[in-house]
Amino acid sequence: MTISFDRIPATLDELKALPEASLKEPEFGAALFVAAMMNYKDDPAAAISMLEFLKGPAGVPEYEKQFIRDRLSDGKEYVVRSYFAGTSPENNYTPSVPFTVTPEKDAASEQDGRVRVFMRSSGADSPRMIKMRLKASTGEWFIEEEMILSDIRIPKDMDPWA
Repeated sequence: MTISFDRIPATLDELKALPEASLKEPEFGAALFVAAMMNYKDDPAAAISMLEFLKGPAGVPEYEKQFIRDRLSDGKEYVVRSYFAGTSPENNYTPSVPFTVTPEKDAASEQDGRVRVFMRSSGADSPRMIKMRLKASTGEWFIEEEMILSDIRIPKDMDPWA
């Protein structure tokens, strides 16, 4: 599934105004996670408030906030940008507009109201996973676990060997 954003939502209200905020497909939450984390560098509180929405009843525990802070500090926000179309280490992970992501649901993994969604980073050799959980009473898919903020190849402008 391909999902595009004309612009990255900067607030929780802007995120909720997007059609994908219905969370009726597991890919919607995965795509919105990437969009939300694009705000982390300039407004960590806004990014976390969006993540709170995307996590649903589970919320965001302190250890997860610390994990995100550790992963996206020291100029590593390029990790998030790497999930958008048009990015590469050579162009310093500069996405094209509209901002497009392609989350892929692993239908074979669906069981007990959970499913894995894979996202491709242009700086990694294999796709990264976000586990989604269905809230049966509302039909919404929420993020249960994400594993897409791991290190990737550094951008060309940060590579001393480039």
